Amino acid sequence: MRSRTLKFISGCLLLVLIFWPFRAPGQVVIDQKLAQAVDQEIEKTRAEMIKVRRFLHMNPELSNRELETAKLVASRLTSLGLEVKTGIAGTGVVGLLRGGLPGPTVAIRADMDALPVQELNTFPYRSLNPGVMHACGHDFHTTIALGAATVLSAVKDRIRGNVKFIFQPAEEGLPPGEEGGAALMIKQGVLDNPPVRAIFALHVWPELEVGEIGYASGYLMASSDNFIITIEGKSAHAARPQEGIDAVVLAAEVISGLQTIISRSIDPTEPAVITIGKIQGGTRANIIAEKVDMEGTVRTLNDRVRESMPVLMENIIRGLTGSYGASYSFKYEKGTPPVYNHPDLVQAMVPILENALSPGQLLPVKPQMVAEDFALLAEKVPAFMYLLGVKSPGQATAAPLHSPYFNPDERAIPVGIKAMCHLVISALEQQASMKGTDRPATIR
Repeated sequence: MRSRTLKFISGCLLLVLIFWPFRAPGQVVIDQKLAQAVDQEIEKTRAEMIKVRRFLHMNPELSNRELETAKLVASRLTSLGLEVKTGIAGTGVVGLLRGGLPGPTVAIRADMDALPVQELNTFPYRSLNPGVMHACGHDFHTTIALGAATVLSAVKDRIRGNVKFIFQPAEEGLPPGEEGGAALMIKQGVLDNPPVRAIFALHVWPELEVGEIGYASGYLMASSDNFIITIEGKSAHAARPQEGIDAVVLAAEVISGLQTIISRSIDPTEPAVITIGKIQGGTRANIIAEKVDMEGTVRTLNDRVRESMPVLMENIIRGLTGSYGASYSFKYEKGTPPVYNHPDLVQAMVPILENALSPGQLLPVKPQMVAEDFALLAEKVPAFMYLLGVKSPGQATAAPLHSPYFNPDERAIPVGIKAMCHLVISALEQQASMKGTDRPATIR
């Protein structure tokens, strides 16, 4: 979706860079005494944040149903003295921390929802809700944002500007017929009043060890589109296939044919994925299947590739079904765009992370083909999402995201809090130190 859009946005950003005057890489802004105070506050709140994370993990809630999670978040933000709004995009919560010194506003976004996964871990704080699990680490995300709010509240007199904490529902997808997620939060003005100049987020990453942080300038994650294919053949006795049109055999050919788009129709240097995740058809073993339904997803990083996918896919489906004398229906629905980290913001913030972490712990990563609706927020204001290592040191492999065995190492929580605090303080300091901080940056 994004190459033409991003060219336009980039052009607009050149016109508004005065609103985000980044310092040169390597110039660390955060004051050493303030950094020490942040470290002390993180240590003080470490045990409490682990308790919060375990409570959230034990009580996961599905998308647009994060009622108790929202109550906990709102209660904690209120106790810290933040200006709190609830009911944003249904169950979303926004807290505004006003620093003691004048300056702009930046935001931290954390998602709150869990997945419809039955947890198979056996530790004492495993999910108490059957069939629901924080298998994507949103309990970590929420905890780290609350931890950052706690730490920054303790040092707010030395913060130049405001920090908006955005706790988002429904990142994992919407229930049928419902609105929500980042799109609805944007629609309801989450980036306004006061206007947000830049936004930060993280995602736990089981391929990186605790203490490590991965980053990418430009694309970090892929777009995510969905499709439904229905193939209609002709039923017959399984012993007399010549009298029918076998929708199962045809579906198998369609699945194989769609993969040739990736191998033969797309530039091999352009990442793309077509996955059929669900297939259903037939009635019994001795009947030629009359109908097969398939559902899947398409992931891309390039707007041109993304736009070509529905046409290329339908050409394959039409050609194969036509050759068999079958019919088909094809529905393609665009989802979230790719997550795009603003290169100038990344360039300015990388030295901040290098200073906050131990040597060798900040690692460049390749774009990932997973998706995140943080992308919608990143379309509106300069954004930076990074990957937080949660694999235990020395562990060969860790259970992946969305696994019923997903078990991120809690020692990553203070690392995430520290990184977020340093980024926010430095971003505010960098921009507030320049002229024109009372003017909001706008991207149209």
